[in-house]
Amino acid sequence: YGGAPGGPAFPGQAQDPLYGYFAAVAGQDGQIDADELQRCLTQSGIAGAYKPFNVETCRLMISMLDRDMSGTLGFNEFKELWAVVNGWKQHFISFDNDSSGTVDRQELEKALVNMGFRLSPQAVTAITRRYSTHGKITFDDYIACCVKLRALTECFRRRDTSQQGFVNFQYDD
Repeated sequence: YGGAPGGPAFPGQAQDPLYGYFAAVAGQDGQIDADELQRCLTQSGIAGAYKPFNVETCRLMISMLDRDMSGTLGFNEFKELWAVVNGWKQHFISFDNDSSGTVDRQELEKALVNMGFRLSPQAVTAITRRYSTHGKITFDDYIACCVKLRALTECFRRRDTSQQGFVNFQYDD
């Protein structure tokens, strides 16, 4: 995962442009937590002209890729997160039709359909209410929404072994 104190974990890692952002905030354990991820993403400029990610969104991003359940990301997980967030950023920009820096319900619905989600109008409305302020979803909230949808979809797919679109589960599952 992350680099050991005093050097990169594998040859060539130091030449990776992302490693500089990662190493600048990673602790001695070569891992980054939510606060460090927030600083790292802010320093990297991935949010562009949008406001920096809030720490709760960073916690969600970590939970999406935290395979060892440590609450942190190593460098390889960080690189994977970077690629995913960059893809979502391009997606956000392409569906922000009026270049307002936000997406509304209709723009979100088009984005979700483009990502392959088939959601009822009621579900899209509920998602919009959860992630918007006055009907507008910021980039930060869009990323939080995408993380949650990815996690829910992965969980659903693991349980829908027959791929019928239906699952049964217990309350405490």
